Amino acid sequence: MSTITIHHLGRVDYLPTYAAMQEFTSQRGLQPSSNVPDQLWICEHPAVYTQGLAGKAEHIFLPGDISVVQTNRGGQVTFHGPGQVVAYPLIDLKRAGYFVKEYVFRIEEAAIRTLLYFGVTGHRVAGAPGIYVRLDDPTGHAPVEQSAPNFTGLGKIAALGIKISRNCTYHGVSLNVAMDLEPFTRINPCGYSGLQTVDLSTIGVSVGWAEAADVLSHKLATYLAP
Repeated sequence: MSTITIHHLGRVDYLPTYAAMQEFTSQRGLQPSSNVPDQLWICEHPAVYTQGLAGKAEHIFLPGDISVVQTNRGGQVTFHGPGQVVAYPLIDLKRAGYFVKEYVFRIEEAAIRTLLYFGVTGHRVAGAPGIYVRLDDPTGHAPVEQSAPNFTGLGKIAALGIKISRNCTYHGVSLNVAMDLEPFTRINPCGYSGLQTVDLSTIGVSVGWAEAADVLSHKLATYLAP
């Protein structure tokens, strides 16, 4: 059974981390996959906007002094900044034995279980990858009936954007812990106008970045296992 090696990178710039993910994935494609253990990189980035392959320039309407980086992940624009846990699973899906749809489900489940650890109920929204919370009742268990682009009463707390090359994954998921959320108001998060972004602090959960990172990393290692 394959295990995931967890690497805590601390606060690192986005571009070198993106390049390192690409290099790792490229190199593992040159040798038998059984020789390269899966990894999970956990980090935090200085303020940066990242555009996915589906990203449209008009969804970033006031970048100000925050850099915009074009990437090859799926999805549209999001923001990374201090106080957000970013997790990059580098998984060989062929060896793990599941496909892309299940991979996305497993990442979302890990985020939901992380929120549950802190007493918060996370929800999926049909047609909009990521995890959402009820703004009026973050701890309640009433199901969410919305589907994109209707996000009434919801706030996005975790964003998902992935890339798969020769069955190997990179990019990943971000969980908002205690951030300056203002930069999200300068974009249409994930391409949706008016979509509110929240963090654990906003909904009344006081937790340190390191603890949230530790919980998320262990949930991901568990739920992404073969």
